[in-house]
Amino acid sequence: MTPVILSVLLWFLSCALANIEDNNLSRYCSGHPGIPGTPGRNGHPGLVGRDGRYGRDGLPGVKGEQGDAGKQGLPGPVGERGSKGIPGPTGEKGVKGDGMITYNSAFSAKRSETRIFPLLEEPVLFDVVLHNEQRHYDPMTGKFTCEIPGFYYFVVHSTVYRISLQFDIMKNNKSVSSFFQYYGNWPKPVSLSGGALIRLDPEDQVWVQVAVGDYNGIYSSAKTDSTFTGFLVYSDWTNAHFLV
Repeated sequence: MTPVILSVLLWFLSCALANIEDNNLSRYCSGHPGIPGTPGRNGHPGLVGRDGRYGRDGLPGVKGEQGDAGKQGLPGPVGERGSKGIPGPTGEKGVKGDGMITYNSAFSAKRSETRIFPLLEEPVLFDVVLHNEQRHYDPMTGKFTCEIPGFYYFVVHSTVYRISLQFDIMKNNKSVSSFFQYYGNWPKPVSLSGGALIRLDPEDQVWVQVAVGDYNGIYSSAKTDSTFTGFLVYSDWTNAHFLV
């Protein structure tokens, strides 16, 4: 065999081997398909990758619309009542304010034991003064003289004994109201009371008077009294001063 032929054979063999490795012999001959190979085993899980770098902060999102109000919750349980605290110190008394001017007029008097029966058509003397701070009542005359205009209430409580009694509450010589008690020979005294609300102007006078003969049995003793009382209910005076 010559060197040329040998070289050609070697070249042809090397090409054949290369085609075998590439499974590309179909160009030369067609064989039957081979039997499928056995599936390979699953590979082992790979290692966990490293964390990536933190990204930059994103821009703030647009504010969303306000949601609907939720339902009102149920009332909570009542808390326990605490103990009563210590009272604080008493505050200082405030300055007296400028109040409205008040007008006062009141009196009360009774008959003494020595004056048994009053005179006819004369003021009954209630000569024992019980109260007369403003001195608007005169125990020497039995008359009340108005100094503060307004409405006054006058009342008489009298003991009736031995003789029937009729008396009048008088204003400026005119009877305002009249009261009567018949005496029926009772062994003990009885009572007669009467009152009237009267509108008075300054200088008006009020007194008690018996005007019917034999009906003047106003009685007083150590155990029973007859009294005459009057007081201002309210004034309708607009001036801010008293008469002197």
